Amino acid sequence: MPSFLDLGETGAVAVRAILDAAHARKAARAGRPKGAPDDDAPLAGHVLASIFEKSSTRTRVSFDIAMRQLGGSAITLSSGDMQLGRGETVEDTAAVLSRYVDAIAIRTDHHAKLTALARAASVPVVNGLTDDTHPCQILADVLTVEERRGKPVAGTTWTWLGDGNNVCHSLIEAAALLGFTLRLSTPPAYDPDARFVRAAEAMDAKIEVVRHPQEAVEGADVVVTDTWVSMGDRDRNKRLVALAPFQVTEELMRAAAPDALFLHCLPAHRGEEVTAEVIDGPQSAIFDEAENRVHAQKAVLLWCLGRI
Repeated sequence: MPSFLDLGETGAVAVRAILDAAHARKAARAGRPKGAPDDDAPLAGHVLASIFEKSSTRTRVSFDIAMRQLGGSAITLSSGDMQLGRGETVEDTAAVLSRYVDAIAIRTDHHAKLTALARAASVPVVNGLTDDTHPCQILADVLTVEERRGKPVAGTTWTWLGDGNNVCHSLIEAAALLGFTLRLSTPPAYDPDARFVRAAEAMDAKIEVVRHPQEAVEGADVVVTDTWVSMGDRDRNKRLVALAPFQVTEELMRAAAPDALFLHCLPAHRGEEVTAEVIDGPQSAIFDEAENRVHAQKAVLLWCLGRI
């Protein structure tokens, strides 16, 4: 059964199937208590082990709730809870967990840990975030935009403002797979990794680098940003100065399409990457976006376990 490591590796057909399943399952459980299982409880008896080497709110809770709604259960582990934190190899950890559980999710730093875990495990592995990518987040973002618009995202225009980080990398992959235009507006020193841009362009993706934020958001359907200082960054003051011109403000949002949505994966720092007026305003879809982590990850788990 396949692992879910990145959107690019998963491919357009599977990503579309995952999104469609997420939409359908969310609609089918409207009004139901959040911890109640879906009618078919498709993962009854299945167990997910979630490893967190980085702090987390949405990823941690959403994977747990996703498994409950699918009829299964989840075990959440921090590196300090495990022998992994005392030097046991990733490969040995993968081999042992594969004997105990049906799938493994991991939120970690180096992408190589994720791929090593997937190679050594005999059960599917899900990328809950690495320093390189955050595919589960982007599935939730797309789900949110499609929900609000009532149709697929193909043909829309998205603008990314700020730091070209791991979330940005997964958004680039999504643009290539799902057929939306992506404008990247970052300072040159904070550009996304060129590997992701090249791979997307090789698939004829519409990726545009627009340095001036006002030009980048002109007519955009979706405006996306993220915190300027990520976990592990040690140059906070330098980042705040370099990225200040890319703050999402009400004035900037007025240049976007009249019905444009604002997205942010959270946690947010109001007054830094976005003003309070925008993130708490009528165009913001951040809490729908956060909720949709559950529904997107339910579909990912079903795909990994051969139910889609």
